[in-house]
Amino acid sequence: MLRKMVMRKVLVVDDEKSIRDSIKMILEYEKYETLFADSGAKALTIFQEQVVDAVLLDIKMPPGKDGIEVLKEIKHINTEIPVIMISGHGTFDTAVEATKLGAFDYLAKPLDRDKLLVTLRNALEQQQLTSEVKQLRAKEIILGESTKIKDILKLIQRVASTDSRILITGESGTGKELVAKAIHRASKRATTPLVEVNCAAIPAELIESELFGHEKGSFTGATAQRIGKFEQSDEGTIFLDEIGDMSTQAQAKVLRVLEEGKVERVGSNKLINVDVRLIAATNKNLPEEIKKGTFREDLFHRLNVIPIHIPPLRERREDIPILVNAFVEEICARNGIAMKKVTRHAMDTLMNKGWSGNVRELRNIVERLVIMTPSETIESAEMETLSPARSDEVGGILHTSHSFQEFKDRAEAAFIKYQLELHNWNVSKTAEALEMERSHLYTKIKKYGLEREDTQEKEEGGEG
Repeated sequence: MLRKMVMRKVLVVDDEKSIRDSIKMILEYEKYETLFADSGAKALTIFQEQVVDAVLLDIKMPPGKDGIEVLKEIKHINTEIPVIMISGHGTFDTAVEATKLGAFDYLAKPLDRDKLLVTLRNALEQQQLTSEVKQLRAKEIILGESTKIKDILKLIQRVASTDSRILITGESGTGKELVAKAIHRASKRATTPLVEVNCAAIPAELIESELFGHEKGSFTGATAQRIGKFEQSDEGTIFLDEIGDMSTQAQAKVLRVLEEGKVERVGSNKLINVDVRLIAATNKNLPEEIKKGTFREDLFHRLNVIPIHIPPLRERREDIPILVNAFVEEICARNGIAMKKVTRHAMDTLMNKGWSGNVRELRNIVERLVIMTPSETIESAEMETLSPARSDEVGGILHTSHSFQEFKDRAEAAFIKYQLELHNWNVSKTAEALEMERSHLYTKIKKYGLEREDTQEKEEGGEG
């Protein structure tokens, strides 16, 4: 069955009225919307004027364009539309030719009702899956035309085919995860798993179990054996995000894995061979962390074989229009909103902002603007109303605080409130952006008495 129970539109092209009537009865009984053409020329006119989900196309339609010619033109216009060829005069060679040109399938007349419906459902299902995959991949594309982004893309292509370890650095929200995924997709391990671990999101007491696994009964709560992330990524790639937040004890074990190619589960003395390509990322300055004693220098040198630094958005402002337009298109398509346009003045406003949250913050603001702007044009006025601005507030805090502690508390409260507003008061997302435990964030919200301006209480993960 199709994943979305919506009426699908099918264009039926056949010069025989009896065939069109027969297909109409079959499809409309199954709740398909149908359009009809009795010639190739008429079919192409309809195809260009209306959005259809699939085409049933007769091969022989004298006079004028035959089905093969129409198929070629349809695929030239839109390669993703599934076209099912139908004919009572076809040969094996014709079927092969149609398939090579992109036809989904070939049905012989007289049409079998069940086979027609099954073929059509399969064609629409495949189209939907293809569309979903494209949307997912589109979200993972590294967008930008700046010299810095072009250099990163060249570096990715150069190192992806190797097994060298890579350390990706950059501020939060710059796209370190996208770079890791791009490297994996371009690597010789692309068909194997990419296992992602957010080291900052896992409590220190659980990180070793998460990475290396554990045996049943090895500690309180270990009621069953667990396979760790390194074993799960055997023959693939493991991505250790925010590795700078990992405990030094866990760092020592990661170092051992890199040196020996073996893991040892918690509660076991058995060594297990693993073939893993490691990519790590952090928003911290690891040389500074080494000086503080919170990060092992030997591990740093093991990780930092190929360093890739992602510049903050403020250092590549020329990429902002590309990112904004891509976000607008994706958000409109995903939410079924008519395409919106960002005016030149509004785009200039976006380009001049500080973007401390980098690409992640930019995307959140664009999504808010797309959804909340009633017109099809996003102006600077809407931007000033809907996007948080805090420079004046920070100045006020600076001049009215009576002690350094008061300034720190008020600045922290303002920043947390800003992040809550940025994430529509979704506590889980805000905690993730702040790299803070949810319970800790709740404590801060209560401490500073933070509330939404509309005073409506929102449950975590709720609307907005």
